[in-house]
Amino acid sequence: MKHRLLIRAICATAAIAWLWPIGRARAADIQADSSNYKDKITSLQPGDRLILAAGTYQHFTIRNLNGDQDHWITITGPDQGQATIQADTGPCCNTIEIVDSSYVSIENLIIDGLDVGGAFGVSAKDGTSNHVHHIRIEGCTFVHHDAGQQTDAISTKTPTWGWIIRGNKIIGAGTGIYLGNSNGDDPFVAGIIEYNLIEDPLGYCMEIKWQQPWPQVDGMPTGPTSTIIRHNVFIKSDRPSPSGDRPNILVGGFPSDGPGSQNMYEIYGNFFYHNPRESLIQVSGRVSIHDNIFVDVVGTAIRLQNHDLPMRLAWIYNNTIYSAGQGIHVGGTLDQGASVVGNLIFADTPISGTAPDQRDNMTDSVDAAANDVVNPSITLGQMDFYPLAGQCQDSAIDLSTFAQNTDFDRDFNGTDKAGRTFRGAYAGEGTNPGWPLDDGIKDETTQGPDGGTNADGDTVADGGPDAGSTGDGATNQDGTTGDGSATNSHGSSSGCSCRNTGGVPNPGLIMLLMAAMFLIRRRRRAA
Repeated sequence: MKHRLLIRAICATAAIAWLWPIGRARAADIQADSSNYKDKITSLQPGDRLILAAGTYQHFTIRNLNGDQDHWITITGPDQGQATIQADTGPCCNTIEIVDSSYVSIENLIIDGLDVGGAFGVSAKDGTSNHVHHIRIEGCTFVHHDAGQQTDAISTKTPTWGWIIRGNKIIGAGTGIYLGNSNGDDPFVAGIIEYNLIEDPLGYCMEIKWQQPWPQVDGMPTGPTSTIIRHNVFIKSDRPSPSGDRPNILVGGFPSDGPGSQNMYEIYGNFFYHNPRESLIQVSGRVSIHDNIFVDVVGTAIRLQNHDLPMRLAWIYNNTIYSAGQGIHVGGTLDQGASVVGNLIFADTPISGTAPDQRDNMTDSVDAAANDVVNPSITLGQMDFYPLAGQCQDSAIDLSTFAQNTDFDRDFNGTDKAGRTFRGAYAGEGTNPGWPLDDGIKDETTQGPDGGTNADGDTVADGGPDAGSTGDGATNQDGTTGDGSATNSHGSSSGCSCRNTGGVPNPGLIMLLMAAMFLIRRRRRAA
């Protein structure tokens, strides 16, 4: 009888061991170099971290690698030295291509485009035939991707969601980040883009394309979500854009009904600097833009207009704008509302267009800014738009309309707005305690509550009003044909078309052995 009980216990525990998620149990740090990295990439399991040794590597594909929410697969450079991934000079393909993969993190790599036209840095393409979601690109540096304006450092052209693009430097690309497709297919959904520096592109620092009615894709969130764009630095230079002038960033509209129609872009805490021919930001669809700093633009700092799809909802509040031909332009009739509230604007024309809810803004000439802020300037490293003592304040601003926005109550520095009496992006006076405006990555000093988003983007902020419900655009904002014309110069290009045995033992096996030992000891005592 005792033998039978022992056998039954061992068999039951063996069944538990068999069902235990072996991939999780085998998570490990795996070392690789240029001689073996491609083979090791193919065998990565959930939770594994592949650490590339310092050196130079050729392009590679991440294919059929799927971690999970708690066990991402990571491919990273070393703690000491640099791992540089180089483009193919052919080019045969994009430098890092992602195919049928999820919960994969690409970290701390130098991605060198070698000035090869059409070789994108990191890419996921091929539309609905490629099932990719929850990708993290963090702490990477992208260089030499500007052989042409249509060469992208980071690109998606497949319906995708849950991306985190964080803490990267993109220097001198054709287009820094290009998400979605020029024809409105392949929506980019529920992403977090934060703490990046994108400097000196030929075209956009970043563009997120407009969206046609969505295709059915397994797992894509269909309820209201937000894509968060926060604490980035977007800097243009004076060099010409051969395929047409572009704003620093452009975000497009959402479908008029059905999945995605109630989504939003939440754009806050960013620094937009310099554009000699275009706007600093252009948007359509549904958007909130708050607590950003906009400096040095001949045209319009914030332009809202029909661009492939019309504007529907705009909340523009607590931004600081300096040295602009026009501060904020609201184009068209927004059927879900437009609010321009609590901004501090030093521009030739502060506000134009149609915004029914326009209140509590402070505006003045560029020359008068020295009476209000510490050091109004267009020189990086010298400019400081923190309010002088007793300035840029008035009666408390009612921000209740925007309370569902992520960090609506936090200023550019992440400081609580408290009494909400300050106009512009800073809620304080005297000496600026935060990050000085410069051409570097913004410091992660203080952050407010993230309104439902977590670090891995698994839960995203509410999509705005009516969350429970499910263009003409022929000319660009300054009268040029730009990206909104019938022929999109970026086209539909997707760039180039071209198991660990170590780690922790299986916990189920450990349980099996422990149960067997316990029952054997118990049997001996009984004897």
